Amino acid sequence: MSSRIDQIPVYESRQVSLRSQDYNLVKIALKRISNPLRFEIPNLRTLDFIFEDDLWVIVDHSLNDIPIMAWNNFKDHARTNLHEDIHCLKRIYHTHAHMIHDKAIEALQLVLGEKLSAVQTDTDDNVTQFNKA
Repeated sequence: MSSRIDQIPVYESRQVSLRSQDYNLVKIALKRISNPLRFEIPNLRTLDFIFEDDLWVIVDHSLNDIPIMAWNNFKDHARTNLHEDIHCLKRIYHTHAHMIHDKAIEALQLVLGEKLSAVQTDTDDNVTQFNKA
């Protein structure tokens, strides 16, 4: 996705800050679940979130994964404080992308939180079974 996204015209781009808890949650999910990671955004019918190490994208899977919004160029090198927000470039590819931003970030927290809980539960169950043997 990261190579293809540079070929798509951008409607608007700007420097923004991501909340540290959202950024940290995605980084943990990429390490523990899979990389890249993709999931449907609840209550936004045809939209999916795709996460890679250096790119987050909301795509419309009904339109051949056309991007709606993306975040990249994360300023996380030499990061020493996990509680500080991360600056990055936010690209808008659709005129109404701002209408889904808050719902998408809420879905990120909800879905990744659930997926990470499931991974943690599976790990705990495996350790318990190993200890019983």
